[in-house]
Formats: sequence, C-alpha cells, structure tokens
Amino acid sequence: MSPVKSPLILLHERDNILIVRRFIAEGEVIEIDGQSLTATSSVDVGHKLARFVLKKGQKVIRFGAPIGSISADVALGEHVHTHNMQSDYIPSHDRQAVKLDEVEHD
Repeated sequence: MSPVKSPLILLHERDNILIVRRFIAEGEVIEIDGQSLTATSSVDVGHKLARFVLKKGQKVIRFGAPIGSISADVALGEHVHTHNMQSDYIPSHDRQAVKLDEVEHD
C-alpha cells in the first residue's frame, strides 16, 4: 500500500502559501506543517492555501519570491486567490479582465 500523498505542495521553504495538487473538498481534513485543519471551502488544483495566518498588506511568497499582496486578512489554510490577494505586477489576476477583442492578433 502506498503512503497517502498530501494534496498540497510547498514549492520553496520561504513560501507562505501552498499549492493545491488535487481538488480539496470543503470539510476535508488537510495537514499544514503538521497541523490538522478542516478545509473551509472547496479549492481547485493549482490554487493556493495560506501556510500561515496572513495579514492585509503582507506579501504573498511563491517560489521564494513575492507575487502579490494580501488584500484582506487570511486564516491558516484559507484559500488565497483574487478575493483576498492582488498582484503587484499586473492590474488583475482575473482572466476575464482583458476582453478578447482588446487583444492584438498578428
């Protein structure tokens, strides 16, 4: 029998978020740094969960580098996405932010 793999990946030791590697259902018990938590919402593959409590204005660290800022306080294990994070580099994380007719084509 193979060991149960965590649904979360730590990309870099300095990261304050974890990457979801398989769908996590609301109510599922997950483990973050040895602490068992119950997922407060469903989270899709590729999204992020808070590895620590994150305060408004704090940088989001992924691959050991800042990728954005927290826009509202985030609890340990909470989903980190456009509702509580903003990019420091682009106006929006929302894929709908740019309409297809606004994109130049060759």
